[in-house]
Amino acid sequence: MKCLIIDDDATARLIINQFCLSDSRLEVLEEFPDPIQAMKYLNQNEVDLIFLDIHMPNFSGFDFMQTLKNPPRIILTTSDTNFAIEAFEYDCVIDYLVKPIELSRFKKAVEKALKSSVVNTNNDKSGISQEESEDDLYVNIDRRLIKIDIPSIYLIEAKGDYILIKTDDKNHTVHSTLKKIESKLPNSSFLKVHRSYVINTNEIIDIEDNSVLIRKDVIPVSRSNRSELMRRLNLL
Repeated sequence: MKCLIIDDDATARLIINQFCLSDSRLEVLEEFPDPIQAMKYLNQNEVDLIFLDIHMPNFSGFDFMQTLKNPPRIILTTSDTNFAIEAFEYDCVIDYLVKPIELSRFKKAVEKALKSSVVNTNNDKSGISQEESEDDLYVNIDRRLIKIDIPSIYLIEAKGDYILIKTDDKNHTVHSTLKKIESKLPNSSFLKVHRSYVINTNEIIDIEDNSVLIRKDVIPVSRSNRSELMRRLNLL
């Protein structure tokens, strides 16, 4: 992956560069002490991944991301953990590294970026939707990032500007859309059966007419989604 490092701290740039050199899959094209220089570079060059500091004089990492029309994957770096929630509101952000960055944590972030790269390449070539890459999903609730075990989710319901995520342990109300969370779930076990519902097909108890029973919830199945539901079932 072709990478950029944007950080006003020379020592931080050196550390990230050394970490990149330890991974043959990464190629650092340029380093920049401020985002303005990087913007000029990106106008003429394409990159796959940016290591981006949040705190920089005059122009923050968030300001920089907002200027990008088609941003590449971005791994944020900062010494301040208070921006974690805001960071994950950007779809291009792959991970969030807190300084001083440890090599093991750096490698984990890079693996996420590489997996994302493979998924997006497959999507571009064949239209295949994203498959499961992680077992965890993080949601923003009351300015906290809550980790949800994906296999524990059995039902998701759209409620206006919010979605209700039902799991084995508890329910979570999140300000998001059904479309956005659907893109984060593995196709192998989750299916949108109605404009307001996504279900975990492994949790189906019964199917009758145009509805399914998930735990104690009776969920409507739209005519357009019924054929896909039936195709996925292991029918005798």
